[in-house]
Amino acid sequence: MFTLKGKARFEQEVKKSRFLAWAGPVGSEEEARGFIAGCASQDAGHNCWAFRIGGVYRFSDDGEPGGTAGRPILQAIEGQELDGVAVVVSRWFGGVLLGTGGLMRAYGGTAASCLRAAEREPVVRFAGLSVTCAFAEEARIRSGLGPFAALVETTGFTPDGVRLDIRLPSARLEEAVRLITDISRGQAEIERGEV
Repeated sequence: MFTLKGKARFEQEVKKSRFLAWAGPVGSEEEARGFIAGCASQDAGHNCWAFRIGGVYRFSDDGEPGGTAGRPILQAIEGQELDGVAVVVSRWFGGVLLGTGGLMRAYGGTAASCLRAAEREPVVRFAGLSVTCAFAEEARIRSGLGPFAALVETTGFTPDGVRLDIRLPSARLEEAVRLITDISRGQAEIERGEV
């Protein structure tokens, strides 16, 4: 799964109608709606859009016949295995009717071309651990987790030790649990959490 590194733009003409697409990374529905509002062209006849953030997705045909604009834009996002992305495609009518199939191809194709031209980066999913360990093991755990790109924060103390909250890439979770178990000789209390 990938997301975009930044904002991208693509423009094309289809049978005298002008199509302009903007795509960008978004982290929440509120951010996506802000991106859409900021990229919509006020003088365009239609500003159709779609976004996907994890399991949340929305799309709009903005006055075009139902299913001819928003859904094809969303399919362009999904077809390129993107997440955390919003796309707005504005259309200025050129006097030639495109029909439903033509609209679907034009909106979906403009969105897909914009997304293909954009720089991408992998989406990294994170996991959390809560670890309670002896004072003497804290430094070794922190040092051992260094290569994991983990964020380690001290969140409290017990009479015999320290509580740590650890955030790291999900793909390294099991390896991190084994490392902490080895360092503490099985004495650390490890709880998996949500991030």
